[in-house]
Amino acid sequence: MGRFEGVLRLRGEEGFTEACLGRVFNARRPSGRLPAAVLEASCERDVVEGVRLALERGWQVAVRSGGHSWAAWSVRADALLIDLGGFRELAYDETTGIVTATPSVKGGDELNPYLGEFGRFFNGGHCPSVGIGGFLLQGGQGWNARGWGWAAENLVAIDVVTAEGELVRADATHHSDLFWAARGAGPGFFGVVTRFHLRTRPLPRHLAHTVHAYPLGLFDEVMTWLHGMHHTVSELVEIVALTQTPPGATEAVLLVTGVSMTDTPAEAAEALAPLHANPYAEHALFRIEAEPTTLAEQLQGQRRANPEGHRYLVDNAWLTGSAEDVVPAIRTAFTEQPTPGTFTIWFSMAPLRQLPDMAFSLQSEIYCATYVIHETPERDAELRDWLDGAMAAMRPVTAGQYLGDSDFTVRQLRFMGDAQWRRLQEIRAARDPKGLFAGHLSAGPVTNTNHWES
Repeated sequence: MGRFEGVLRLRGEEGFTEACLGRVFNARRPSGRLPAAVLEASCERDVVEGVRLALERGWQVAVRSGGHSWAAWSVRADALLIDLGGFRELAYDETTGIVTATPSVKGGDELNPYLGEFGRFFNGGHCPSVGIGGFLLQGGQGWNARGWGWAAENLVAIDVVTAEGELVRADATHHSDLFWAARGAGPGFFGVVTRFHLRTRPLPRHLAHTVHAYPLGLFDEVMTWLHGMHHTVSELVEIVALTQTPPGATEAVLLVTGVSMTDTPAEAAEALAPLHANPYAEHALFRIEAEPTTLAEQLQGQRRANPEGHRYLVDNAWLTGSAEDVVPAIRTAFTEQPTPGTFTIWFSMAPLRQLPDMAFSLQSEIYCATYVIHETPERDAELRDWLDGAMAAMRPVTAGQYLGDSDFTVRQLRFMGDAQWRRLQEIRAARDPKGLFAGHLSAGPVTNTNHWES
C-alpha cells in the first residue's frame, strides 16, 4: 500500500511470521495469538497512517519498541502491530541538555554511546539492548534508580499519536493527561509515542565497583546484614545483591555489589566504604573493593547475564518488612537455582524518595526479580512451577510488582497506587473510549490487586 514508507504485512503474506516474531527477545515465543497485520514503520508519518488504518479496518493497535517484553505484550490477536524497530532517530540539544530519541533506540548500545560524545548520560535500562520505549512507559528502573530516580522522571515531553490518529506534543502543560499516563502506564498507555524528549545528566567521571562473593551457606547472615544497612549507603551507589553461577563455575554464589557514580577515586572509596564493612567479609570467596570500572564493562556484564536466543521465565515483587520476615521469604528464589543461567536480584531503593505525580506510583525499599534462563522447551512447565513456588513464598512480604518484569498472563499483582489506577482508567475512557489500543495483555480482566488478597 502506497500510504507507507515502511512495509505493511498482512497475516499469511510472505515475511509475516518473521515480522511478527523476529524481534521478540525471549526465545519462548507466544503461541495461539497472531496479529492481523504488522506495520514495520520507518518514519513518524507511518505511525500516524498506521493508527488511521487500524481505525478504518476496525483493528486494535499494539506497539513494539525494543522487543524485550518477557511476555511479548506487542503480539496481540487480530490487532495491528506497529513495529518501531526501523524508525531510529537521535538528536541532542547542547543548550538544554535534552536528548530526543525514538522508542526503539537502545539505551545502552545506542543512546548512551551517543550522549557520551557530549559528556552526558541517561539512566536507561541495565540490559544494553533494551529499547527505551517500553522501558520508559513502565517507569524506567535504570542505572542508580535509588539515587537518581526513575528514568521516567527525566521525561520532559513526548510526541504521541492519539486514538484519533493525530500527532500531538504532550508535556506538563499541554495534553498533560497523556504526559501523566505515559510515565507508568506501560502497555496500558493509549497512544503511540514517536519521540521521547529526555533530560540528561553529566557523565560521571569516575565509576568504581565493589563485589563480595559469598557461598550460599551464608545467605541468611549476609542478607540480614544488608537488609539492615543499605539505606545508609550514599545515594551515588547502586546496590544489588544477586545469586548467579559465574562463567565456568558449577555452583551459584551470592554476590553483594555496589557501583559508585562519582567523579573522583576518593569520592568512590568513601561512597562504597559501608559495603566493605560487611562483618562476613573474611568469609568471602573473593573481594573487589572500590576498583575503577567503566560503563562499557558494566554493560558487558549485563549482556552476559541476559544472553540472546534463550528462553526466559521472569517474575518479580516489591518487598516490604523486617529482615526476619523478608530473608526467609526470598531464600528459595536465591538458593535453589533450577538452571545454570538463572539469576535472582535484590535491588535497593532505600531510602525511598517521594515520587512526582505520575502513573508510576508503587515501589518499596527492595525490588526482587528472578530470571529463569534456559534453552530446553520441554522444561518450560517445570521451570514455571518452580518460579511460581518461589514467588508464592514471598507473598507475606510482597507489596506488588513492577510492570517491566511482569507477565499478566501468569499472575497479576498490584502495580500502581489505587488513586493513580482510578485516574488512569478515567483518562483512558476519555482518550480511547472505543478501546483502540490493546492495553495490558492478561489472562482475564486487568486489576490492580494482589490476587491472593482479592
